[in-house]
Amino acid sequence: MNVIRLAAREFFGMFVDDGSLALLALVLVAIITTAVKLLALPPPIGGALLLIGCLAILLHSVRRAARGTNR
Repeated sequence: MNVIRLAAREFFGMFVDDGSLALLALVLVAIITTAVKLLALPPPIGGALLLIGCLAILLHSVRRAARGTNR
């Protein structure tokens, strides 16, 4: 059973290195999708917000990782 658990953890780790990065990206996509579908936000504006949001999330993740390596 431990071998299966270890293999599953390694497989998951290949796709999700930083859990908060993945979670924040999914939340951002859900918010932008809701805004475009329900609030009639124009898709080009939604796309721009998605790009800006993903870049902000990535910057936050890189800063957090850089702080962790200096200690």
